[in-house]
Amino acid sequence: MSTTDALLSVVRDGVEVFDLGRELRVGMPQSPNHPAYWHAMPRRHGDMVRADGGSAANDMISMGTHVGTHVDALAHVSQDGVLHGGVDAVEAGRGGRFVEHGVHTIEPVVRPGVLLDVPTALGVPEGLAPGYEITPDDLDRTVEAQGIAITADSVLLIRSGWGRHFDDPDRTVYQGKDSGVPGVGEAGARWLAERTPHAVGADTIAFECLRPGAGHGLLPAHRVLLVERGVYIIEAMDLDGLAAAGAHEFTFVMSPLKLFGATGSPVRPLAVVARG
Repeated sequence: MSTTDALLSVVRDGVEVFDLGRELRVGMPQSPNHPAYWHAMPRRHGDMVRADGGSAANDMISMGTHVGTHVDALAHVSQDGVLHGGVDAVEAGRGGRFVEHGVHTIEPVVRPGVLLDVPTALGVPEGLAPGYEITPDDLDRTVEAQGIAITADSVLLIRSGWGRHFDDPDRTVYQGKDSGVPGVGEAGARWLAERTPHAVGADTIAFECLRPGAGHGLLPAHRVLLVERGVYIIEAMDLDGLAAAGAHEFTFVMSPLKLFGATGSPVRPLAVVARG
């Protein structure tokens, strides 16, 4: 067996791949702060037919860069006029794009990944209550219950169980405008940052705890992670399959689009889990 065949055999037979990305489709739930996803087909089969009978269809899409499963670049959030590392936010964005800290600066990610399945550890596997703030104690309990160790530069994913609402016919349910959305607050974000992750992610619309009726008025975890610590944030992930499989440790794979100067990018992250 050649080396290539051996490697392909490991990929085919030795691992299971979990798709952590959501389908991009018109009408999906999203933050009201960003342009919605739209898909159109300007050319359909039969609109133009070649001499040999062949035909082709093509599409166009429009969307905000923070819609669907996506990653926040460090240019996304500023605090008191500065981005991560003390970069002047206004100057950095002149010309309508961020040369520094834009999403094009995020290298493809292949790193150790950890799922922190908080609701299962707290005895409510179906999911946390609306607006519940995940505390450092909750995160400590989860690590202990799962019997895992967190290494530096890993990708830490927080399951709240709120992802179960993504496909609700009423897309405002996932937004949690009135109910609130569970997630970490500032203290939980500092707990995560102390473990020096490369990136963090969650199954919610804004990663962090949203209080009932408060919307996106205050996002302290974004400040802590993006501005103070330079940690990327991935939002609107599908983590339930990974949790159901009890897969708490894996290889995390993700590559943002090279959108020059953009503040975020849609992504399709994968968890590669060794069988057995």
